[in-house]
Amino acid sequence: MNKKVNTVLFILCATVFNVLVTVLVFLLLLIVYAKLGRFLPEGVQMWSFPFTFLVAMAVAFIAYRSALRLLLKKIDMEKYFDPIFVRKQRKG
Repeated sequence: MNKKVNTVLFILCATVFNVLVTVLVFLLLLIVYAKLGRFLPEGVQMWSFPFTFLVAMAVAFIAYRSALRLLLKKIDMEKYFDPIFVRKQRKG
Protein backbone atom coordinates (compact mmCIF):
# COMPACT_ATOMS: atom_id res chain seq x y z
CA MET A 1 0.00 0.00 0.00
CA ASN A 2 1.16 3.51 -0.66
CA LYS A 3 1.01 6.54 1.61
CA LYS A 4 -2.24 7.89 0.19
CA VAL A 5 -4.09 4.63 0.81
CA ASN A 6 -2.65 4.47 4.33
CA THR A 7 -3.83 8.02 4.98
CA VAL A 8 -7.36 7.33 3.77
CA LEU A 9 -7.58 4.10 5.80
CA PHE A 10 -6.28 5.89 8.88
CA ILE A 11 -8.89 8.64 8.55
CA LEU A 12 -11.68 6.09 8.06
CA CYS A 13 -10.58 3.98 11.03
CA ALA A 14 -10.16 7.03 13.24
CA THR A 15 -13.65 8.23 12.32
CA VAL A 16 -15.19 4.84 13.05
CA PHE A 17 -13.32 4.70 16.38
CA ASN A 18 -14.55 8.16 17.33
CA VAL A 19 -18.17 7.38 16.44
CA LEU A 20 -18.12 4.03 18.26
CA VAL A 21 -16.68 5.54 21.43
CA THR A 22 -19.28 8.32 21.30
CA VAL A 23 -22.15 5.86 20.88
CA LEU A 24 -20.87 3.51 23.60
CA VAL A 25 -20.38 6.29 26.14
CA PHE A 26 -23.76 7.78 25.22
CA LEU A 27 -25.51 4.42 25.75
CA LEU A 28 -23.66 3.87 29.02
CA LEU A 29 -24.72 7.30 30.28
CA LEU A 30 -28.30 6.65 29.19
CA ILE A 31 -28.31 3.42 31.19
CA VAL A 32 -27.00 5.29 34.23
CA TYR A 33 -29.64 7.96 33.68
CA ALA A 34 -32.38 5.31 33.43
CA LYS A 35 -31.29 3.90 36.80
CA LEU A 36 -30.89 7.24 38.56
CA GLY A 37 -33.34 9.41 36.60
CA ARG A 38 -36.26 8.87 38.90
CA PHE A 39 -34.29 10.42 41.78
CA LEU A 40 -33.56 13.62 39.86
CA PRO A 41 -35.78 16.73 39.93
CA GLU A 42 -37.95 17.33 36.87
CA GLY A 43 -35.92 20.34 35.69
CA VAL A 44 -32.74 18.29 35.69
CA GLN A 45 -34.42 15.44 33.81
CA MET A 46 -35.28 17.81 30.96
CA TRP A 47 -31.60 18.74 30.41
CA SER A 48 -30.12 15.31 31.02
CA PHE A 49 -30.42 14.07 27.42
CA PRO A 50 -28.50 16.98 25.78
CA PHE A 51 -25.98 16.92 28.64
CA THR A 52 -25.48 13.17 28.15
CA PHE A 53 -24.81 13.71 24.45
CA LEU A 54 -22.30 16.51 25.12
CA VAL A 55 -20.47 14.44 27.75
CA ALA A 56 -20.31 11.50 25.35
CA MET A 57 -18.77 13.71 22.67
CA ALA A 58 -16.24 15.14 25.13
CA VAL A 59 -15.22 11.69 26.38
CA ALA A 60 -14.85 10.46 22.79
CA PHE A 61 -12.69 13.46 21.95
CA ILE A 62 -10.43 12.81 24.95
CA ALA A 63 -10.20 9.09 24.09
CA TYR A 64 -9.39 9.92 20.45
CA ARG A 65 -6.63 12.34 21.44
CA SER A 66 -5.16 9.82 23.89
CA ALA A 67 -5.18 7.04 21.30
CA LEU A 68 -3.62 9.36 18.72
CA ARG A 69 -0.84 10.39 21.12
CA LEU A 70 -0.09 6.74 21.84
CA LEU A 71 -0.01 6.00 18.11
CA LEU A 72 2.29 8.96 17.43
CA LYS A 73 4.78 7.62 19.98
CA LYS A 74 4.89 4.23 18.28
CA ILE A 75 4.66 5.12 14.57
CA ASP A 76 6.59 7.58 12.41
CA MET A 77 3.69 9.32 10.67
CA GLU A 78 5.81 10.84 7.89
CA LYS A 79 7.08 7.42 6.91
CA TYR A 80 3.67 5.80 6.44
CA PHE A 81 1.19 8.63 5.79
CA ASP A 82 0.82 11.38 3.20
CA PRO A 83 0.08 14.90 4.49
CA ILE A 84 -3.58 15.84 4.20
CA PHE A 85 -2.99 19.55 3.72
CA VAL A 86 -0.01 20.60 1.65
CA ARG A 87 1.22 24.18 1.48
CA LYS A 88 1.56 25.49 -2.02
CA GLN A 89 4.93 27.02 -2.75
CA ARG A 90 4.90 30.69 -3.68
CA LYS A 91 6.29 31.66 -7.01
CA GLY A 92 8.81 34.42 -6.92
